Amino acid sequence: MTGTPNRKIILEDGQEYYGYAFGAEKEKILEIVFNTSMVGYQEILSDPSYSDQAVVMTYPLIGNYGMAEDDYETEIPAIGALIVREYNDRPSNFRSVQTLGEVMKQYGISGISGVDTRRLNRSIRDFGSRKALLTDAEMPLDEGLSRLACCRMPKDAVSRVSCRAPWKAGAENTGHHVVAIDCGMKRNIVRSLTGRGCRVTVVPWNTPADRIRALGPDGIFLSNGPGDPTSVPEVIETIRLLIGYRPIFGICLGHQIISLAYGAKTYKLKFGHRGGNHPVRDLETGKIEITSQNHSYAVDEDSIPDTPLRVTHRNILDGTVEGISCEKDRVFSVQYHPESAPGPQDSGHLFDRFIRMMEDGDHA
Repeated sequence: MTGTPNRKIILEDGQEYYGYAFGAEKEKILEIVFNTSMVGYQEILSDPSYSDQAVVMTYPLIGNYGMAEDDYETEIPAIGALIVREYNDRPSNFRSVQTLGEVMKQYGISGISGVDTRRLNRSIRDFGSRKALLTDAEMPLDEGLSRLACCRMPKDAVSRVSCRAPWKAGAENTGHHVVAIDCGMKRNIVRSLTGRGCRVTVVPWNTPADRIRALGPDGIFLSNGPGDPTSVPEVIETIRLLIGYRPIFGICLGHQIISLAYGAKTYKLKFGHRGGNHPVRDLETGKIEITSQNHSYAVDEDSIPDTPLRVTHRNILDGTVEGISCEKDRVFSVQYHPESAPGPQDSGHLFDRFIRMMEDGDHA
């Protein structure tokens, strides 16, 4: 880009980063985070877990392969903004039907390019995720800081991104019936289940336990989603009431909610885990899997000994809990995304484990 920058980012500590607008040019206050993926910006853009967040891409070139019809993770992207070093508005890809900027403008997603993303990502790494104002370049710093100070981040992201009514996927009357609780679920999770012969009934986040039981599932899946897991006590209570009824499998936010349902605790990480290159050790086999992740919160390991849970997976980089299970109740969960597309495929076997549990379990 050439010319005078027309957009900027103001952080809570007074740092300013200038760049150029693409996509929608809306002023927004968001939580700023970074993602270390080298590919997959379409999946990142359409992942509901990025609601109310401005995502800074560490990979420098974004937009070069456009947007394909089949690669969305949700029907209506809910990400707050995308911040990149270099934006390519002339993609080269036979599958592309729109440019990244066109899609962002269509859904009101703000974009800023030409930013010194190395400096910005180091700031997030060193000082943590925090509020950021995306605004016009002419915005006075004092006024921007005042707006940031007055803003309280929303806590209702799950209710905004969950489906409004139940829907079904997979062939009727075949395979195992999975009820999936949608807290902001990615499409590839449903594809991962139906591709293994399951039929899936997706229900809204606040569906009570008795209604889920009435659907007659063979297993229950708890999805990923945005925000603080303690902000959805309704889902925590639903899982608490379903423990021991059928096998339960949770991913990301679902992992945190399952842990809370058992009485464990969660806490917010300094800058979270986001990207497709996080090594995780399976403590049972010793195998190391390269995983894709997207979360701000983690399960407090010190709170697990007071529960029936045991830690099954650990992050090699920072030692955080990446998986838990309770064999007696046929419950397990992981913090990372075994369904990630594009992304590492090391963890797809977890869906097979869930299916074996449904095959082996006696209905209560």
